[in-house]
Amino acid sequence: MTREVPEYHQRVSDQNRTAILAAATGLFLDRGYDRTSLARVADMAGVSKATLFKQFPTKASLFEAMVLAVGEPSERSVAVPPTGDLRAGLYALGCEYADLLTRPKTAELIRLVIADAHRFPELRERTFDFGTIPALTALSRYLRAERDAGGVTPDAPDLAPTQFLGMIANAVFWPQLIHPTWAVVAQETSSAVEEATRTIVARYGTEDAGSTSP
Repeated sequence: MTREVPEYHQRVSDQNRTAILAAATGLFLDRGYDRTSLARVADMAGVSKATLFKQFPTKASLFEAMVLAVGEPSERSVAVPPTGDLRAGLYALGCEYADLLTRPKTAELIRLVIADAHRFPELRERTFDFGTIPALTALSRYLRAERDAGGVTPDAPDLAPTQFLGMIANAVFWPQLIHPTWAVVAQETSSAVEEATRTIVARYGTEDAGSTSP
């Protein structure tokens, strides 16, 4: 019984946190930082103000947690494909990165962070890492493995990762960030990843690189 009670309280606490963050996300995006009140967040989340203050004592702490929650899925380790087929490996990693960049609300929240950058300079830096660090790590590991297997040139692990991710981000993310009404459909995302893949293969691939089309 002693063990079950703490587990129950933790479960309730986690449920409250999820509800609070969901309510905060909607309100911050709809009203902005200044016009969002903690009382309104608590009301929409269906919790008491005391419960909200226990988890988030200030509006700033709630805002930071809400923004970073969008990036939580990107904190996982990105799977590194097996070597032997450079096109397929790059395409798989590129699609996963594009998926991270096009998650719902990502661009909206980054716009909000930019608008309030003077309040949250450290948060702004952390926000722009959403999805990028895990993707860069996996891509670098993959290209080092391909280099060791003879699939790419020796300089590929140093130069190609940022070039590859940059081509994808320029096509599927930055237009949405700058133009809120810009829509990128799935086919356009797939084409952007495919073109980036072809570019990297043409620049860094060797004769031993796999030739399977993505």
